[in-house]
Amino acid sequence: MAKKCAVITGVTGQDGAYLAQLLLEKDYRILGVARRSSHFGVSTHRLDWLGIADHIEIVDGDLLDLGGLCRIVRDARPDEVYNLAAQSFVKTSWDQPVLTAQVTGVGALNVLEAVRLEAPEARVYQASSSEMYGLIREPIQSETTPFYPRSPYAAAKVFAHWSTVNYRESFGMHASSGILFNHESPLRGLEFVTRKITDAVARIKLGQANELRMGNLDARRDWGHARDYVRAMWLMMQQPVADDYVVATGRTTTVRDFLSAAFAHVDLNADDYVRIDPAFLRPAEVETLHGDAAKAHRILGWSPLISLEQMIGEMVDADLARHRDRT
Repeated sequence: MAKKCAVITGVTGQDGAYLAQLLLEKDYRILGVARRSSHFGVSTHRLDWLGIADHIEIVDGDLLDLGGLCRIVRDARPDEVYNLAAQSFVKTSWDQPVLTAQVTGVGALNVLEAVRLEAPEARVYQASSSEMYGLIREPIQSETTPFYPRSPYAAAKVFAHWSTVNYRESFGMHASSGILFNHESPLRGLEFVTRKITDAVARIKLGQANELRMGNLDARRDWGHARDYVRAMWLMMQQPVADDYVVATGRTTTVRDFLSAAFAHVDLNADDYVRIDPAFLRPAEVETLHGDAAKAHRILGWSPLISLEQMIGEMVDADLARHRDRT
């Protein structure tokens, strides 16, 4: 039997790397779509960190190039297409709102259209986001909770989400969205608050820094591990009927408590090192996100396996190792 083939946009990101690792374990052929830079080429450091870079076929592609996406899908004839690429940093979306709308919103539409035109039987996964809930309408958010986006990024994700629903209902495509709540790992980018914290904790512990400047410490998030969440993506694609699913732990934690746990992992007190800096406050804050993943538990048989404390410890330990290697 021929191997299943998966196309992953955003394969060099956190989720793309963990998803590729999971699919390789399941004996998939993987084509990773990456936007190449003439100066740096393609950065595969996350794939290298997982030891899988040599097992993935990297192809040049851009979400804004519909013709190029059609070529990739036509040549690959994939069984599954995972759209994980986006301009995904919320803060940057206020500085570059049009780019964010194009890449995160219209880019997802281009992926759907390329699959519709070239491989309509392929199954499509769209990476939706809990940021779409924004100014929350319900204290715990499920698939039926109304969206109220509070950033250009979130607004673009809402467009991509409803485009996925529209293609499923209009063209009969097997197109599913995972409304993923915050998920982190040692592969998270340094611009995200969790990795900013664990990287700073490591540097402070090693004597390479003496403070950490932060914004709103009272924001609450439902944090899980990316390795758990990509497993949910794959399970969605194995279902006979496409649908949308919230993927979350059901546990909320403040940024303050995340900080305390990260510093405690290396026997330090966060209050001794954390300083509040208004420069890190968002123009419009999303105060609380708390997911209800009952549907994913019931239909997909999914549940998270890695606790918040385990994830924080793994991230701090990985950053300690990185900074020790540099000295």
